[in-house]
Amino acid sequence: MRKIKFILIVTLSFILLTFGMTGCNEQGLKKVTIAEVTHSIFYAPQYVAIEAGYFKDEGIDVQLILTQGADKTMAALLSNEAQVGFMGPEASIYVYNQGSKDYAINFAQVTKRDGTFLVGRTEIDSFNFDMLKGKQIIGGRKGGMPEMTLEYVLKNQGLTLGENLAEGNTQVRTDIQFAAMGGAFVGGEGDFVTLFEPTATQLEEQGQGYILASMGQLSGEIPYTAYSALSSYMAKNPDMIQKFTNAIYKGQQYVETHTAEEIADLIAPQFKEMKKEQLVKVVQRYKDNDTWCTDPILKEESLNRLMDVMELAGELNQRPAYQELVNTTFAEEAVK
Repeated sequence: MRKIKFILIVTLSFILLTFGMTGCNEQGLKKVTIAEVTHSIFYAPQYVAIEAGYFKDEGIDVQLILTQGADKTMAALLSNEAQVGFMGPEASIYVYNQGSKDYAINFAQVTKRDGTFLVGRTEIDSFNFDMLKGKQIIGGRKGGMPEMTLEYVLKNQGLTLGENLAEGNTQVRTDIQFAAMGGAFVGGEGDFVTLFEPTATQLEEQGQGYILASMGQLSGEIPYTAYSALSSYMAKNPDMIQKFTNAIYKGQQYVETHTAEEIADLIAPQFKEMKKEQLVKVVQRYKDNDTWCTDPILKEESLNRLMDVMELAGELNQRPAYQELVNTTFAEEAVK
């Protein structure tokens, strides 16, 4: 009898837990948890979709969890802590190449350029990359998109990467966690650092760093950030993925057709620590860089360019087929 009661309790608890994670809220909206790699104005279309009610219009109640790194975002996806991962597609490539049967499939692209900026300790009016010879740059986690794009840019600028700074090499440090990069730089680590917004602008306004170059402008277009879901979840919830993609596309269109000030006003609740003029400044900077996709379709040539960057960084030993990693069905339906 006790065994039967125990089984019933465990079963009921599982049902309640599952319903709490992926069920409906009191307004009848379907709950979907997004694990986002970082919380940045770089992802303005997502916050527009939230604040403008586009997700709710599609019957979705979005919950955000901040993971601070694509590796941790993928971990949240694989552990079912989140249903949707928002990160660089490189993470899905790593998982696929490891032979995972239930791997992540990318279904909606949001950004098409690197969103980081090179920040130095002093203001330099005529910056050039020769100034990085013999210097140390805090670049982020080895194999992550920010670090790989940085290496790609440095090599294209003719710099030699290595540990021996006395020989004129440029050293990219990969031993500092993504979330700690800004703090480490302020604390005296490294000569330069790459940072997302709003951190880069905040350091500049505090006189603790100066933006010198945009990695996005220098690296060219690559599918820097996209939404993905496990193949098992996507197979069971195609309607949800479609509605999610519809909402994101509306967010992309809003960002494309509205001013930096209008966008800043809308997403302000997501960045309460920032003043309006700071928000407008950062949004305009990203608009000027042509950062955001106007639709969520991740094209094959874009993924190939991403894998070129990964190969140059020495992080890719096998190139998976585009059809294995990307599903454009939902994005194509959204833009009809």
